Amino acid sequence: MLKEKLFATGLVLALIFVFGVSARAQGDDEDGANPNDLAARAAVQRLANIDPLVRQQAAEELARLSANEQQKLVQGYYMQEKNSRVKLALAWALYRMSKSEMLFAVVRDLDSSRAAQAAGYLRMLDDAEPLYMFLTTAKSRTQVELLKILADIGNQTTLAQIKPLTESFDPKVSAAAQRATQAINERLAQAPPEAPQRPRQVGKAGETSP
Repeated sequence: MLKEKLFATGLVLALIFVFGVSARAQGDDEDGANPNDLAARAAVQRLANIDPLVRQQAAEELARLSANEQQKLVQGYYMQEKNSRVKLALAWALYRMSKSEMLFAVVRDLDSSRAAQAAGYLRMLDDAEPLYMFLTTAKSRTQVELLKILADIGNQTTLAQIKPLTESFDPKVSAAAQRATQAINERLAQAPPEAPQRPRQVGKAGETSP
């Protein structure tokens, strides 16, 4: 137990040292820095806050900024974080920082007391495609949660992906797949059709185009 505490303390101190060195190195050109870069640096500093809610909000801010340049520091905080909600937020931040394997950690929490938090993050995905690989391998509860998310963000391609689950032997999974199919179809039907471009009309000499 003592060794674990010493390790965690050492890791935090190392992160603070690394961040301090980085901050000093970047101090001279901070005036001309991109506002998003400054916001990301400030968010990383808040990851050391004693309040877990502050740390969670900082991680979510880093996810929103997709602050790839902070990836190594955030990964260090992820490794030593003990609060489950903050750790989930850090996993989401790392995924948004191009660490695609962290999506597994977010999806895994769909089968936990943090299901609503994880689902909220996954609904922010730009495309539903990354979730398809989990549909056939996840536990039933996770499948149901994934189908709820896909009902909100899925598209025409999603319908083919969830079709096999509409005939699942698990009634909860099949019902969720059917509801998702209906929701996606209704949303697609309500989407405004793309307006056809009006062909440009060229008038005769002496005439103007309408």
